[in-house]
Amino acid sequence: MERALISVWSKEGLAELAEALHRRGVELVSTGGTAAHLREAGLPVTELSQATGAPEVLGGRVKSLHPAVYAGILSRRDPSEAADLQAVGARPIDLVCVNLYPFVEQVGEGTPLDEALELIDIGGVSLLRAAAKGFPHVVVLSRPDQYSEFLRRLEEGALDPGYRRLLAAEALERTSAYDRRIAAYLAGRPVGAPSTATAGAPESSGAGAGAPEGAERFPEAFSLRLVRVSPLRYGENPHQAAAFYHPPGPSRGLAAARLLQGRELSFNNLNDASSAWRILDHVAAAAPGQAAAVAVKHTSPCGAGVAGTLEEAFRKAYEADPVSIFGGIVAVNRCVDGATARLMDPVFLEVVAAPGYTPEALGVLGHKKNLRLLDLSGAAGSGEAAAEPEADWEVRPVWGGYLVQAADVADAAPSEWQRVTRAELDPALLPDLRLAWQVARGCISNAVVVAAGGQSLGIGAGQVNRIDAALQALERARARVPGGDLRAAGAVLASDGFFPFPDVVQAAAKAGIRAIVQPGGSKRDEESIEEADRAGIPMLLTGMRHFRHA
Repeated sequence: MERALISVWSKEGLAELAEALHRRGVELVSTGGTAAHLREAGLPVTELSQATGAPEVLGGRVKSLHPAVYAGILSRRDPSEAADLQAVGARPIDLVCVNLYPFVEQVGEGTPLDEALELIDIGGVSLLRAAAKGFPHVVVLSRPDQYSEFLRRLEEGALDPGYRRLLAAEALERTSAYDRRIAAYLAGRPVGAPSTATAGAPESSGAGAGAPEGAERFPEAFSLRLVRVSPLRYGENPHQAAAFYHPPGPSRGLAAARLLQGRELSFNNLNDASSAWRILDHVAAAAPGQAAAVAVKHTSPCGAGVAGTLEEAFRKAYEADPVSIFGGIVAVNRCVDGATARLMDPVFLEVVAAPGYTPEALGVLGHKKNLRLLDLSGAAGSGEAAAEPEADWEVRPVWGGYLVQAADVADAAPSEWQRVTRAELDPALLPDLRLAWQVARGCISNAVVVAAGGQSLGIGAGQVNRIDAALQALERARARVPGGDLRAAGAVLASDGFFPFPDVVQAAAKAGIRAIVQPGGSKRDEESIEEADRAGIPMLLTGMRHFRHA
């Protein structure tokens, strides 16, 4: 390696890289600010304008777009090319190190157009593409985190074709993602997303609604760019390889979480923690201003509680199902204090996710070396309130393709719920109806949830018919209250989908349920309404279904 072209925006690790190259006798060729940085580090550098004989023009907008540069990169080192290289004053370039103007990091939907245009890198993208094409003879570095491995391999003489090819692929992935982000900005939509207009759920009256607003805006081509956060030990099962990725730009959500103690997070830990934080968002919305706690197992809630203190909220979530919480994930919307930590201490948990922990809480839980404590105070949207809404879109693999949909982030406010029975609702039951409804949103369908006293009492989820989900929820709820008397407990029931038959209402009436909330939308709604009227149970329809199949 004799000659390196270096032109970078981020100077991270640059001095160490350039110093190592200089020690090996590599000529450093650079531009503007990069050349100045190298000189400040005491390194000799050749200005690119000296090498090309052409000055930078248009205030630096054009500096590397010159035949001497690209011929030097794209040369196949064949003697037959010598005359061509000499004609344009080119010499072979063996290393291209470029990172791009920070369009991804600094440009958002509200950035003025003139500012955004100045952050579109032209020469850098062109250099990366040329170097990637020339990888049989050229090493291309497109990110500072590649420098250390490159230097190790350079020292070991291990810059083999396979490694150079991998670097070329990473450079092209970088330029492709960069161009997609620019195109998304110019088109006025989030990168990779069909349209900002599809972010909300449509107005609907259950399962029979037509196409939602924005459905026609899904593009013919859909691109998704992700950056690896970390490899994982394995996937859902030990024989499956896995890694954790996040979108380009600042880390958010679990990618921004701090692991305060415990082993590395596994695939299942991350999947369950994401589900727990999403459900916590729903549960906290059902009880504004209160502490909320959610326990999750295999992405489905097994317990939820809301109360004036976090200690009491966690106690309710635990007592909702003290069997299923074993080995589960707990998410809370307030800083974990000492009293809450002492309740958590005897319980075997995989992960606790919270917006913070008091020193006392860390002291109580510190002896549980395998318990993973996640601090989400640095994640966007975390804090006293729960998580921010999910991404605007969801992508799911199916046989032969992928399904893309707007995320289920909208919901009908309780003020919009419609009472369809003669029996009137006792206002004191509304908070538990809201809680049951929000917990049901987080379950795998078919799902029915029974709640009372700010606590889920019974959750029936993932059933292939609704009556089985209801019977499971009711059976579990009866086991949680004295004498199995759900009427005395003031229990209510929520369903994530409509009732195709009146059997769920019949089972609820027999168990003593005081009120029901469900989406409605069945052709047989009237049968369920009549059954509720016979039993004197008030029933409310939300007009919005929340199926969840994965």
